[in-house]
Amino acid sequence: MTSIYEISDRFVDNLSSLNPILATSLGITGHETELGDFSPEGSTRNAELVKNTLLELGSQSPLTHRDKIAKEVMVEQLSIDLALYEMGEHYRDLNIMHSPLQSVRMVFDQMPRTTEHEWENIAGRLNRIPAALNDYKKTLSDGVSRGLVSTVRQVTGCAEQAQTWSGNNDQPSFFSTLVKDFSLSAIKSNSLTKDLQSGIRVAEEAYRNMSEYLLTDYLPNANKRDGVGPERYAVMAERYNGILLDLPQTYEWGWEQLQWVDKEMTSTANKILPGEHLSDVIELLESDPERAIDGVTNFQQWMQELQDETIKTLNHKHFEIAEPVKKIEAMIAPAGGALAMYYTRPSADFSRPGRTWYPTGGKTRFPIWGEVSIAYHEGVPGHHFQLGTTIHMSDQLSRFQRLLGGTSGYIEGWALYAERLMGELGYLDNPDYYLGMLRAQALRSVRVILDIGMHLELKIPDDSSFHPGEYWTPDLGLEFVKARSHFPSNFVSSEIDRYLGIPGQAISYKVGERVWLESRDIAKSELGPSFNLKKWHTKALSLGGMGLSQMQRELGSA
Repeated sequence: MTSIYEISDRFVDNLSSLNPILATSLGITGHETELGDFSPEGSTRNAELVKNTLLELGSQSPLTHRDKIAKEVMVEQLSIDLALYEMGEHYRDLNIMHSPLQSVRMVFDQMPRTTEHEWENIAGRLNRIPAALNDYKKTLSDGVSRGLVSTVRQVTGCAEQAQTWSGNNDQPSFFSTLVKDFSLSAIKSNSLTKDLQSGIRVAEEAYRNMSEYLLTDYLPNANKRDGVGPERYAVMAERYNGILLDLPQTYEWGWEQLQWVDKEMTSTANKILPGEHLSDVIELLESDPERAIDGVTNFQQWMQELQDETIKTLNHKHFEIAEPVKKIEAMIAPAGGALAMYYTRPSADFSRPGRTWYPTGGKTRFPIWGEVSIAYHEGVPGHHFQLGTTIHMSDQLSRFQRLLGGTSGYIEGWALYAERLMGELGYLDNPDYYLGMLRAQALRSVRVILDIGMHLELKIPDDSSFHPGEYWTPDLGLEFVKARSHFPSNFVSSEIDRYLGIPGQAISYKVGERVWLESRDIAKSELGPSFNLKKWHTKALSLGGMGLSQMQRELGSA
């Protein structure tokens, strides 16, 4: 093992010690009852670890090309993390998607629930939630005193999430489902049942108190302006994409992409109902009982069967799928979060498989025209194949690369590319499913326009049919995403909150897809008739996660 790989190993261990929730996510043992320090001091300890690691890396010269890649991945990602710390972003780290408020709850989704000891870990962790959220309040309160605060929109959304998870309106809390699951297990222990019940009560109370704190103490100080402005946005966009972007040009390109997908959707809709308007075709796809699955359990089973069949069909023919990566679990997400489907990667040893999580939003009927491409995005050949393959490459990649490497542009870009790729390979020949893929493209194109447009307060083009010449506001953004994404209103209702809460992330799908497609085109051009798509995918994924700029450098030649 080279010095750079040794530094990578130590960093993952030290970071996991400071962040037990991350350790659970990665499958690193030894911290199962801990949640971590979310106070300002905890953030400082994380920053010191990053600073010291960057100094160590700076003193090392790569011995091989893989060494060079491993070093560059760490330096680029850690440098941007340090820049965000120095900007004080941790003081206002509160949003409806990815902040400590969510991670404290979501860690319980990742904890194993088989043995008595594993249930004891859950009980122990439940009892630490009040301390964790109190530390988090200290950071947020320090942010108030420094003028570094989240926005009214994010505060109210997070308060609602906290209230939902604590139980309200006669609905059980998320935590109460834990003792229900325990009662259905083979373990019979009165003392452990009492410990779980006690932990659930304090967890529920902690989230109720958090909701009250956000609405009573924090909200009056929250920022009423939603957009972060060009300076903060540029840094965050680099964080999520790993590339410096010409933001006005990317904004214009988003409009071009939306125009392309609009034409393609109209053409595809004509194959389903010749001569009918796109909206009428979508109405058919949404309402036709022959094109839908009834019941949450039936839908979950359908998703599982689709994932399993896709792995079986693609393996050896289009990809080489490692044995541990062949297992994936289709899950129904707990209530209270955003309505977008998401993925959690397997543990480092694959004892916990990769999982797709589908939030139902309370619905029990599932039109499937749009779900097929989403399954490809989240599962195989999307997130699960890419990230599972990376984790499996223990003999080639550093531990940082396998477990922490990769920007959203690299990861989400691949997943969106995977949707389009399945169309190229013939798996979306059913025009229903191809239209579903195009709808996903429309949403991601809308995200480029709105994310940049709202945060930079840009003008809508004068030749647009939608409010030409006006400047983007959240209200216009919501109207636009409802009209142009073609997703149900209840699904897109949280989209604007998402864009405004995590600036620069929403553009990563299309920006990342663009780099994947451009890199493939370069290889095709250079290799000509000898280009082999399967071999190119194998080479590209063997590099491991990285920023898009580094990916361009590594894939710049065939």
